[in-house]
Amino acid sequence: MDMRESIMNQSTQTCIAQGNTVLGIELGSTRIKAILIDQNHKTIATGGFEWENRYENGVWTYHIEEVWAGLQACFAELSRDVLARYETPLLTVRAMGISAMMHGYLAFDAQDNLLAPFRTWRNTSTAQGAKIMSEAFQFNVPQRWSVSHFYQAMLNKEEHVSQVSFLTTLSGYVHWKLTGEKVLGVGDASGMFPIDSGEHTFDATMLQQFDVLATKEGFEKPLLHILPQVLCAGETGGCLSPEGALLLDPTGALQSGIPMCPPEGDAGTGMVATNSVATHTGNISAGTSIFAMVVLENMLSKMYEEIDMVTTPSGKPVAMVHCNNCTNEINAWVGLFQEVCSMMGMAEDKNQLFIRLFQTALKGDADCGGLLGYNYLSGEPLTGFEEGRPLFTRTTDSRFTLANFMLTQLYSACATLKLGMNIFVAEKVKIQRLLGHGGFFKTPEVGQKVMAAAMNVPIVVMETASEGGAWGIALLAAYLANKSQIQSLEDYLDNQVFAGEAGCILEPEEELVNGFNAFMHRYEAGLKIEKAATEVLLK
Repeated sequence: MDMRESIMNQSTQTCIAQGNTVLGIELGSTRIKAILIDQNHKTIATGGFEWENRYENGVWTYHIEEVWAGLQACFAELSRDVLARYETPLLTVRAMGISAMMHGYLAFDAQDNLLAPFRTWRNTSTAQGAKIMSEAFQFNVPQRWSVSHFYQAMLNKEEHVSQVSFLTTLSGYVHWKLTGEKVLGVGDASGMFPIDSGEHTFDATMLQQFDVLATKEGFEKPLLHILPQVLCAGETGGCLSPEGALLLDPTGALQSGIPMCPPEGDAGTGMVATNSVATHTGNISAGTSIFAMVVLENMLSKMYEEIDMVTTPSGKPVAMVHCNNCTNEINAWVGLFQEVCSMMGMAEDKNQLFIRLFQTALKGDADCGGLLGYNYLSGEPLTGFEEGRPLFTRTTDSRFTLANFMLTQLYSACATLKLGMNIFVAEKVKIQRLLGHGGFFKTPEVGQKVMAAAMNVPIVVMETASEGGAWGIALLAAYLANKSQIQSLEDYLDNQVFAGEAGCILEPEEELVNGFNAFMHRYEAGLKIEKAATEVLLK
């Protein structure tokens, strides 16, 4: 260690010892991640835990016990990382926050007992309820939203409905158990029920309309009474309780009393992590799922089933195109190629294998040589699929090479999103550029070039893009701790976090744009093949 590194290390040690760091934890689809940041918003330590959703009894779910086992393992790894790097125990922080996958269904009775298995955003079994509400509200209510699951449970006459006393999301649940506070950040709340962006809370008119629908199904409690309290960025979400501290760190080392920001969803933390919370900005999050969000100046001309209206963590209206499937199929094929390497006696690091295969994709024909693939591991409401079947096919005269195969997988990961984004073109929504983050962009330039071609707009990737939602929620916690010094979340991000960071911007390349459009022509026509697969290949 040179002198400069030694001085920086000593400074960080002091920061940790004095409790001047900030902690962010996000429960993602495949990984729970913790990030500790310093006073300059730089990551100084991390911890993680791998987990996977389960498909049980027709429901995509995670066991609640896994939530806490994963959080404890994640925090323990973070603590070990801090101690190993800085020889200082992690005992407290200045502020902290919890983020998680948006939407889903967690229902509790008056004694705080979970009434049904956690239903994640991936479930697409609520089409009937979502359609009825959308028509009643004249507002698109997506299938994955919490209220869609709740109303569908009413329509299905599920026994537990009459006992429901509290509904929340995964981030809201974890925050509640850590603090005792039944609250939710406005961004995550906008994935439970429609938000009035002027009032920064649940839409009062639509709440009344829902209560009318619910009463017809025999549910008498006002929905507002069982939803969490909505908070905006910068408001306090309570403090870590003694019981919560032990839930997160059973060793008892972590001190209670830490201020906590409102819990947020992965969409909101993605906007924060890419500095995309101001009007006219937008971002694409591409990981297990893929979604694009654009902060609007004016509302769209009409309701679109393909567009969700959500908000930034500070309550600004956002148009969101969400697709359930993105990188799962890529991950599966890379796992298969790793097995081949192992069989041949070649020990290939999986991260390096991802990089090599992604780089190989750009050596393929721009139109993928006639190959076609669908990454529908689960249903995809945007294209009308309640279930999915991963699928790869080709014509007899196609150019079946590894490069074309990998490019097909990358194109497929972007294809459904493209169908939704076409609405912005029709609405003449001006998008100057989109900021990309998530695993799809991890290999330098490859995912960025493909996405720029797919969306036909410049794509920006910042050095911090790989930090993801855990860093985003850490920034929201830092905003809470420093809010007295600044005026708005937008100003805070611009002036305190991202000042001077322009990121790497790539313009669409004409050849790839034309190639992707040719692929999309095959893709839309081939949806009939995917439909047949869901009907013939039964689970």
